[in-house]
Amino acid sequence: MHSTIDQIISNTSRIILGKEPQIRLALACILARGHLLIEDLPGMGKTTLSYTLAQVLGLEFNRVQFTSDLLPGDILGVSVYDRNEACFKFHAGPVFTNVLLADEVNRATPKTQSALLEVMEEGQVTLEGNTRALPLPFFVIATQNPGHHIGTFPLPESQLDRFLMCINLGYPDARAERALLQNNGGRHGIHVPEACIDSQGLLALQQAVGDIHISDALLDYLQALLTYSRQSSHFVAGLSPRAGLALRQCAQAWALMQGRDFAIPEDIQAVLPGVAGHRLQTISGSSIEDAASHLLNAVAIP
Repeated sequence: MHSTIDQIISNTSRIILGKEPQIRLALACILARGHLLIEDLPGMGKTTLSYTLAQVLGLEFNRVQFTSDLLPGDILGVSVYDRNEACFKFHAGPVFTNVLLADEVNRATPKTQSALLEVMEEGQVTLEGNTRALPLPFFVIATQNPGHHIGTFPLPESQLDRFLMCINLGYPDARAERALLQNNGGRHGIHVPEACIDSQGLLALQQAVGDIHISDALLDYLQALLTYSRQSSHFVAGLSPRAGLALRQCAQAWALMQGRDFAIPEDIQAVLPGVAGHRLQTISGSSIEDAASHLLNAVAIP
């Protein structure tokens, strides 16, 4: 199991150069059955990372380019009248897949953004009184440009909270950028990444995450982090119970990726910036990294 995880990371790193920490966080999010938000400037490889992960995990992949005129039916599907059979037939939208890439999600209107709420929370689509389950495994990878860019609609806090983790890729280091420049960004001469696993194998890994042991002492530490975020005057609002569950699940996933069957405080510390950063807003308006760093430094391990 651990060798499979290492192979997934290795195959992905051959395409996404110099970003192994971000790849590990993205994989931890997926193993924890969560949805991933990638926020960064255009051209940083957000879409490439999403596609590569789907290929390496052997999953069906659909991409939707979010624009201001996109409608909920364009994502979920619509019923069309069939004259031959004299009835309406449902035409499934691109959401009926294993991996849905919501590309530039904050360029769509709030009405269209909200179409993803039930999908992300319940794993199903309800239209015209009928509920249709989505295939398993299912997760959303959404990308967004910084909010100050022209033509963006900021995601409301209720939707941000449904993303288990938010990461950014940042600029590549000099070595990785030289490799990109030498092979034209990897668009030529690189084969499609080989799948290391299939959907059933991924479901088994996700099941194994739930079996990772969490001690009472570690739960004490987790609760102390949640309590401080809610009581501190440093933050506008504290972490929600959903955020607490997300921290636990991601810590379990991180422990599995390290080859352990139990979680330790360092697992929580490793995933906290990705899990809590987009949920925390500081009074001073500091960055995600600073907010997470302040929380970790303020709460001692019991």
